[in-house]
Amino acid sequence: MTESEIPKEYNASEVEEKWMEKWDLSMYHFNWGEDPRPQYIIDTPPPYPTGNFHIGNALNWCYIDFVARYKRMRGYNVMFPQGWDCHGLPTEVKVEEIHKITKNQVPRAEFRKMCRELTTGNIDKMRKTMLRLGFSVDWSNEFITMDPSYFVKTQKSFVRMYNHDYIYHEEHPVNWCPRCETAIAFAEVEYETRQTKLNFVHFDKVDIATTRPELMAACVAVAVNPEDKRYSQYVGQEITVPLFGQKVTLIADEDVEPEFGTGAVMICTFGDKQDVRWWVKYELPLIKAIDKQGKMTKAAGKYEGLSIAECREAVIADLKAAGFLYDQKSLEQNVGLCWRCDTPIEILSEPQWFVKIDNDGILKAADEIKWYPEYMKVRLQNWTGTMEWDWCISRQRIFATPIPIWYCKKCGEVMVAEESWLPIDPNEAVPKKACACGSTEFEPETDVLDTWMDSSITALHVTGWESEHELRLPAQIRPQGHDIIRTWAFYTILRSLALEGKRPWDSIVINGMVLGPDGHKMSKSLGNVISPEEVTTQYSADAFRQWGAVGGSTGSDVMFRWKDVVSASRFLQKLWSIYRFSMSHLKDFGQDDAEKFPTDSLLIIDRWLLSKLNRLVDTATKELDDYQFDSTFKAIRGFAWEVLADNYLELVKGRLYGDEPEGRRAAQYVLYRTIKTLSLLLAPFIPFFAEELYSRFSDESVHEQAWPAVDESFINEEAEAAGELIKEITGEVRRYKSELGMALNAPLKKLEIYNANIDTGDLAGATNSKVELMKGAPSFEYVPVEVKPNMGILGPRFRKDAGAIVKALKAESPAEIESQAASGKITVNVDDKPIELEPEAVEIKKEVISGGREVDVIEVRGAVVVIVR
Repeated sequence: MTESEIPKEYNASEVEEKWMEKWDLSMYHFNWGEDPRPQYIIDTPPPYPTGNFHIGNALNWCYIDFVARYKRMRGYNVMFPQGWDCHGLPTEVKVEEIHKITKNQVPRAEFRKMCRELTTGNIDKMRKTMLRLGFSVDWSNEFITMDPSYFVKTQKSFVRMYNHDYIYHEEHPVNWCPRCETAIAFAEVEYETRQTKLNFVHFDKVDIATTRPELMAACVAVAVNPEDKRYSQYVGQEITVPLFGQKVTLIADEDVEPEFGTGAVMICTFGDKQDVRWWVKYELPLIKAIDKQGKMTKAAGKYEGLSIAECREAVIADLKAAGFLYDQKSLEQNVGLCWRCDTPIEILSEPQWFVKIDNDGILKAADEIKWYPEYMKVRLQNWTGTMEWDWCISRQRIFATPIPIWYCKKCGEVMVAEESWLPIDPNEAVPKKACACGSTEFEPETDVLDTWMDSSITALHVTGWESEHELRLPAQIRPQGHDIIRTWAFYTILRSLALEGKRPWDSIVINGMVLGPDGHKMSKSLGNVISPEEVTTQYSADAFRQWGAVGGSTGSDVMFRWKDVVSASRFLQKLWSIYRFSMSHLKDFGQDDAEKFPTDSLLIIDRWLLSKLNRLVDTATKELDDYQFDSTFKAIRGFAWEVLADNYLELVKGRLYGDEPEGRRAAQYVLYRTIKTLSLLLAPFIPFFAEELYSRFSDESVHEQAWPAVDESFINEEAEAAGELIKEITGEVRRYKSELGMALNAPLKKLEIYNANIDTGDLAGATNSKVELMKGAPSFEYVPVEVKPNMGILGPRFRKDAGAIVKALKAESPAEIESQAASGKITVNVDDKPIELEPEAVEIKKEVISGGREVDVIEVRGAVVVIVR
């Protein structure tokens, strides 16, 4: 194969489209039957089917795919399933927008059908993006939570947890979104700092300060700190609430902050969580002043029917007019918002369904799971430690898993569906038996389950729970974002323990968020949203995946920058050029030749390269075992670009183009092994490109091959040291030519090398000169005349002080630097601080002062190189 048979430019679009059509996706299927391979089940995040597989999803799926492809190559029976978490409130909102209706304006079944149709179309769009990005999904294990085959398991889990007293029904304060008209869990509340007014109001015995004057209608007590002498005389007395007239008791409680406001606070039902704590502690009455739509109730008197904001404005105006309001101050307040619509939440007392939370059990299970990175476990621990209420799992919506419950119209008892009746919608079917009281008339439960009730059983589902397969819990890994540790991770652990008494996974890998090119969270309002399709269209899927691999470490947020994608695309072209050149010299060398090649005929630089290659395999294996994608890919890129392309290929060109068959054959052997191994190492990261490389080695897919093993026989420190010496001498001679204005391929009369035991053939070819290894010491004297920093070493190690170190080196006597180098350490002073450098961090140019020849001298790693021009 000649270079001309392989296109000079890498056509990513053409290559990726070709392999998308050719790949048999069944090679990614999990084997549920007997299999000698260890299982590796991934509890894949099921995204909301919005139709937009956004860049944050894409980053997470890149991580998952790196792991899935790598583990298959390591000999695991891998399941990389794809799920879709369909029952999201955004779907209901979108259907209302599209059809210009509200969910209550059409029959329940018709509205659910509209939601299903929209969701099905969105799933199709997102599947296409995932295929375009080359994700090795096991589509035979796809699941869709709105399908009866999945939500039957959600309903079974509800029934079993109810029957085992994990689930109960009770009127209780809950977080409520007036816009969405549904309860939401604490984990779904987001917080934002907003400006508000602290209002100072005269009560008849004390003054209070409040940000919620509209809740004075629901005031059930006033509280002060027991140590606050200003109010001690009034504790236990009744106080009249202005405008509304109810009498409430003044309570002393240590949780009141005397320094805030007036030191006296209203206890309302409910302004915040603290109100709920006091309401329970002191068994206070319940006044419902706000309804489910965020309107004031009859309890608000003349303000009935007003919105919360309207009522607040009206109450403030009336307090001013009556002389009760005497001051207002601006205040920054942390406001709880609905995670979907940003509406401030209210705390309402409503009958709801709850799951009991076993904090200790969840924390114990979390300790049994390996966290990557480890510090992310703290987020779960902190969240668990702050849980005060049980998990509210009922929602006042339509498009979600129905709660399989009816209420007897005669006696009010709850009728729970039997498992054999499931899946079922109680609004469309009746119980298959009578109530214990004999009645057959029932009222269906119209509330539905929180969508996390669906997604928190994914670990159970993918491991075969309630299926024809044997349960394989725990799964091996859960990959997810750090933003849903308190929801998805927390709830999954809870449910796995409740239903099976086991942890859901062995490990959890946390990814960060994707930030826009401006460093801010991506949002349409900021105009910094980038879609994966934009990147694949302009560059390629493999370039996008490279960005995902090197953009940041596990757990950290990642900034999207176009220059990183451009850099990734350039690396693909560089790899292609390496491949193209190498394959042009392998047209008469194949697998049989490689297997029969006598490795004892390899030269030093060949052994150097193969030692470096096997160390790379060792490093990549260890790093990928720890999910360190960034450091793994950077190591591969560094080897391909710097070790292979910049050095080895330049050193062996003489052999490859020469007439000496043995040396040429050795170089061919090294290139064959190296390019084939690189295609395997690249396969998890850039699957299209790797497949294209491997296709010229085999008719089989690279993604069905074994991960390369380390060949210990090639790891050779002596060969590496000698190879490094040859590489650096070559580099120094090139630099020498460049400084003199000579062409890099210009011939030199001779190189005399002292104190070195190396092969000279590759060095002679690369420097275009005769090379002689000399014994003893040079027969002339030479002195150091100039010190030059080696920025290749100095830059990365001393990035902060590099400039100052260079200045300090140049100020020193070259002879002094040489003397220090001979002793093994060079010390320079930077801002009166001594910094020690390795001798390799400086280069000393020398000048001959006797000997009668026109030569220049370079020292490299203890070897003396005499250049004869």
